[in-house]
Amino acid sequence: MPNDSASPVLSPARLLEVAVAAARTAGTHALTHLARRMDVAQGFAHDVKLKLDMECQAIAEQTILAQFPDHTLLGEETADNGEPAAPSSPYLWIIDPIDGTVNFSHGLPFWCCSVAVRHHGTTLAGAVFAPALGELYTAAAGQPAECNGRPLHVSSVPILSQALVMTGLDQKAQPKMERLELFRAIAEATQKTRVMGVAALDMCRVAAGQADGYFEAAIYTWDIAAAALIVENAGGRAEALGNPAPHRLLFLATNGHVHGELKSLILRHLAAERM
Repeated sequence: MPNDSASPVLSPARLLEVAVAAARTAGTHALTHLARRMDVAQGFAHDVKLKLDMECQAIAEQTILAQFPDHTLLGEETADNGEPAAPSSPYLWIIDPIDGTVNFSHGLPFWCCSVAVRHHGTTLAGAVFAPALGELYTAAAGQPAECNGRPLHVSSVPILSQALVMTGLDQKAQPKMERLELFRAIAEATQKTRVMGVAALDMCRVAAGQADGYFEAAIYTWDIAAAALIVENAGGRAEALGNPAPHRLLFLATNGHVHGELKSLILRHLAAERM
C-alpha cells in the first residue's frame, strides 16, 4: 500500500467522473433488470433486500476499483453492524446500490444509486443517479451542484411554516410511537410533509429547490454521503445531529433559511423524549 504522504491527491473532477460512471453503471443494471424487482434475497418486516442490490453494488465496486484498486470501499450490502474498520486508504468510496429498494420492488420510479468519495473524511465528489426518472445529480469540491448538467440552487423559502419538508418514519426505531410524535411535530410546523422512501433523492430535491428541508432520525451513511455534498454545493446546509449507532445518523439538510428553526424543533422534541 502506498504511503499517504507519497500518494498524489486526486482532483475532485477526476473523482466525480468515476463516481458518475459507477452510479450510472449500477443504476442502469437495475433498470435493465426491472423485471427481476421481486427477486428477493432476504425479506424483513418493513424492508427487503434484493439480489439486484448485491449485483449493483458489485458493479459499482468493480467500476471504482478498475480505476483506483487501492481505495477503500464502504457499501450498504457489505457493511457489518460493528464499528467501522479503519480505512486502508485515505480515499473511502461510499455506495448505496439501490436507495429506495422497497419503491423499486413495487415498480415505483423513486429510487436511485448513490456513490460518494471521501478523502481523510472530507467528501470530495458525489453522484446520485435516478435511472427511471432520467436524473443525474452531481457535485464535487469547488464545483456547483448540477442535475443533468444544469446548476442547482436551493429554495428561498424563509420560514418553516411555508416549507415543504421531506422525512421518513424509521420503523426499526424503538419506541415507535415517539418517532410518530416527531413526524407529527414536523408536519404541524410545516406547510407540508412528504415521505417518499428514498433519502438520497429527497435531499437532491432540497438541492433543486423542490423541497425546503429533509430530516430522518436514523438514516445510514451511504444514504446521505453523496446527497449531502450536493445540497451544500447548491447553497444549502447539511448536518448530522447525532450518531446513534455505527453507520447511522440523525441527519438534517435544508435550504439554509429554515435550518435553525427546523433543527430547534427536532432537538426540543428529542430532548423531551429523553426526559
